[in-house]
Amino acid sequence: MNPSSSCALAIVEELCRHGVRDAVLAPGSRSAPLAHALAAADEAGLLRLHVRVDERAAAFLALGLAKRSRRPVPVVTTSGTAVANLHPAALEAHHAGVPLLLLTADRPVELRGTGANQTTRQPGIFGPVTRWSGDVGVDAGPDPDAVWRTTVARAVVAARGDLTDDPGPVHLDVPLRDPPVPDAPLLPTAGEPRVRIERQVAPGPARPLVVVGDLPTSRHVDEAIAWASGNGWPVVRELGPPGPTGVAHGLSVLAGLGRPGGDARTDPQMAVPEPPDRVILVGRATVSRAVGAVTRRPGTRVEAVTATPGWTDPAHVVTRVHPWSAIRRGASPLADDPAWTASWVEAGRVTAQRHAAVLEAADEPTGPAVARAVVAAMPAGARLFVGSSNSARDLDLGVGEWPEDLDVVASRGLAGIDGCVSTAVGLALADPGRPWVALVGDLTFEHDAAALAIGPGEPRPDLTVVVLDDRGGGIFSTLEHGVGLDDAGRARFERVFATPTGTDLAAICAAHGVDHVRVSSLRALRGALADRVGATGTGLRVVTVAVDRDGHRGIRSALAGPTE
Repeated sequence: MNPSSSCALAIVEELCRHGVRDAVLAPGSRSAPLAHALAAADEAGLLRLHVRVDERAAAFLALGLAKRSRRPVPVVTTSGTAVANLHPAALEAHHAGVPLLLLTADRPVELRGTGANQTTRQPGIFGPVTRWSGDVGVDAGPDPDAVWRTTVARAVVAARGDLTDDPGPVHLDVPLRDPPVPDAPLLPTAGEPRVRIERQVAPGPARPLVVVGDLPTSRHVDEAIAWASGNGWPVVRELGPPGPTGVAHGLSVLAGLGRPGGDARTDPQMAVPEPPDRVILVGRATVSRAVGAVTRRPGTRVEAVTATPGWTDPAHVVTRVHPWSAIRRGASPLADDPAWTASWVEAGRVTAQRHAAVLEAADEPTGPAVARAVVAAMPAGARLFVGSSNSARDLDLGVGEWPEDLDVVASRGLAGIDGCVSTAVGLALADPGRPWVALVGDLTFEHDAAALAIGPGEPRPDLTVVVLDDRGGGIFSTLEHGVGLDDAGRARFERVFATPTGTDLAAICAAHGVDHVRVSSLRALRGALADRVGATGTGLRVVTVAVDRDGHRGIRSALAGPTE
C-alpha cells in the first residue's frame, strides 16, 4: 500500500478505535487518501460518514454532531483555502467547549512557500483557538505507523479534555504525497486504540520500574516517589533523591542493561538486574538515553503519568496514559515480585560503591566528582539548581547518597542553556533565608553572564554558582560528534561543537563585583564550598572548577565498569 493510503488508513482506523462514530468530509484532491479511508470505514460499519460540498457547512455539521454526542467528530478538508473555511466553527467550538477535530490534508512540506498550487502554511493556521495542534504525514520516521497512531491519540485526548477537563477543537494537519488513490484494498479493522487514557494504574506485568523525571513542583516529586515506594516498586529518578525503593545511580544502572552480558548479570561488579517488563514514566524523563533504550525493549509495556495536558513519548511507545489523579488516588497494586525490586536496589548499592571507589581514587576534578562534592557540601535545608548538558548527567554519575531533604530543580522543559543562572537567581530570591547552589557549565555561565548584573539597590540572592569550566561544550565530546576523529575532524569539532571562547570568567565576576574563586583540585573545591555554601546574607558567589574536557569519556568509561 502506498504511504499516503497507509497514513490515511491508520489515522481513520485509530480515530474509530478512540470512539469516533461520525465524520464529515468535504471533497478535494489532496484529501483523497483520507476520503477513501473514511468511505472504507463507513462501508465496514465503523463510523457514519457525512459528505458536504461546502467546508464551512461541513464544519458546523461536525460541530452539531460533536456538541450533542460529546464525542470528537472530525471534519476533513483538502488543502488551501478550504482549511480557512473551518475557522468559524472552530471559534464556536473553542468558546463552547466542543470536541471538534479539524483534519486538514496538506501538500508535502517542501512545497510550502514555493508558490505550489493550493499550498499555504496550514500548521498553526487556527492560532490560539485550538486546544492542541500538530502535523503528521507520510514522512514520519522509521516507524510511521506508531507515529500516526500516537499522534491521533494526542489529538483525541486534547479534544475530549481527558487531561484538562477542557474539551475543544484540535487541528491535525496531514501532508500527503502522490499517488492520492489507494493501490490496494483498504480494510479498516476494529480493535483497541494504540494509546488509552486510564484514570487508575491498573494491575499489570509483575516487574514495573518507575522512572521519575522533571515535574512542575517538588510536591509532585514527593507524591510520585511516595506512591511508587508505597507500592514496592523500584524508582529511578533523573535528578535528586530517589526515595525508599530508589535505585542509586539509577540512570547508570539502566545504561548497564544495554551492555554485553548485562542481562545475564555475569559480572558481580555490575550487579545489573533483570530488565523490567513494565516501565511507568512519571513526568518528563529526558536526561539520559538509557531511559529511551529501556522503553524500546521488545515486549516492554510503557505507561506515562502526567501532571500536564500532554505526556512525554518521543519514541512513540507509550500505550497507557494516566492523569495525576491516578497517583493521588493511591490504589495501585503492590509489587508482585519484591525480590526483583530488591535486586534493583542492590544494583544501585553496588554501582554506588564502584562509582565512589573510582571518584575517590584521584584528586583530579571531573564532572561527576564535582557534582559529588557539591551535593556533599549542601547543608540541611539547602536547594540545588542544575544546569543542562553535562551538569545534569554528572549528578547521576557522581552522587549515590543524597540528603533526604535536598530539593533539586532544573530547567528541563526544553533543557537549554538559556537563562540558567538568572533562573537560579530567581529561585533563590523566591526562597529567602535558604542557601541555594547552582551547578552549571562554563558556556551556560557565559551565556547568561548578565545574571550577575544586579543593581546596588536590588535584592540579592544567597546563591553559590559552581561552574565546571571545561573550555567549551564538553557534552559533545561524550556524544557521537567526538568519536573517532582524525586531525582535521578534531579541528572541526573544536570549532563547531566544543566552541571554547577563552573568556576570563574571573573578569566577568570582577566586572559585576561578584565574589569569585577558581580551583583546580577537589581538595580546593571542598574548601571553597565549605567557606561559601550555606553562608547567608552574603549574596552571590561564584566558584569555578577547572575540568579537563578530554577526560570526559575516560571517566564515564571507568564508572561504567567492565563490559563483558
